[in-house]
Amino acid sequence: MRVVCVGLATVDLVQRVDRLPGPDDKAEALSAEVAAGGPATNAAITAAALGAQVTLVTAVGAHPLGDLIRADLAAHGVTLLDAAPDAHEPPPVSAVTVLDATGGRTIVSRNARGVAVAVPPDLAQTLTTADAVLADGHHPALALAAARSGRPLVLDAGTWRPVFAGLLPHAAIAACSAAFHPPGALGTVPALRALGAERGAITRGPDPVQWWSGDDSGELEVPRVPAVDTAGAGDAFHGALTVAVAGGAELTEALRSAIGVAGIRVQHRGPRSWLAALRG
Repeated sequence: MRVVCVGLATVDLVQRVDRLPGPDDKAEALSAEVAAGGPATNAAITAAALGAQVTLVTAVGAHPLGDLIRADLAAHGVTLLDAAPDAHEPPPVSAVTVLDATGGRTIVSRNARGVAVAVPPDLAQTLTTADAVLADGHHPALALAAARSGRPLVLDAGTWRPVFAGLLPHAAIAACSAAFHPPGALGTVPALRALGAERGAITRGPDPVQWWSGDDSGELEVPRVPAVDTAGAGDAFHGALTVAVAGGAELTEALRSAIGVAGIRVQHRGPRSWLAALRG
C-alpha cells in the first residue's frame, strides 16, 4: 500500500535527563541523539516500518542540516519530495528533553512558522498514487493540496491553526490531541462536527481515546504499559492510523491498531530504537 505524509520536517536534538533544569541552571544529559522529527516525518517513518511505501512531502532545503533529515529518511525507507530544494535557510530545529524517571518530554521548536512553501509540480501525481494521505497542518499550501486530492485523508490535529478550517471537511478521520481546541464554545467534538469533520478521535495520553462517526460515539481503552519515552508517541499513532486507513480498516479497528503501535513506542527510549520492536 502507498501512503503520502505531508507536513513538517525538523532536526531533533533529543536529550535524556534525570532532572529538568530550573532558571539559570544546567543539567547534564544522560544521552543525546539527533534524528529527523516533526509530526508528518515521524508518522512517515512509522508507516514505512509497518510495511507501507511512503513518500514524505515537506520542505528541507539545501542547508547542510537538511542532510541529517535526508539521511534519516533514506535509512528508514521513506522517499522525500522536497517542496523547497533550493532554500538556503536551515530547516527547523527542535530541542526535545525527556525526563528519565517518567518518560515525559518537553519540546522547544519554531516549527515552520513564517516559511512560505509553494506546491511542487510533482505533488498532484504523487497524491494520485496514495491509498491514504496524512497531513499535519504545517506548510498550509501543501496541506490544502493534500486535502483536495480526493484521497482518504487522516488529519494530525495537534493544536489549532487557521488552516484546519479548510482541512477538516475533507478528513476521513480527524485525529486530534486533547490540546486541539477549535474556536467557539461548543465543546471540541461539536465544534469539529460544525467544521465538517464527520469522523474522528481525540487522544488523551494514557486515558481512553474518544471517537465519533456521524451520530455514533464511544471510547476505546488504552492498555497500560510501562512508559519510558513519550516523545513522538502521537506521531506514531497517526502513522499507524494512516496505514490502517490505507488498508481499508473501519474507524474503531484503525484506532485500535494505532493505539497498539503508540503503546510500543512509549516502551522504548530514543527516537528510533522502538522500530525494531514494531517490525519484530
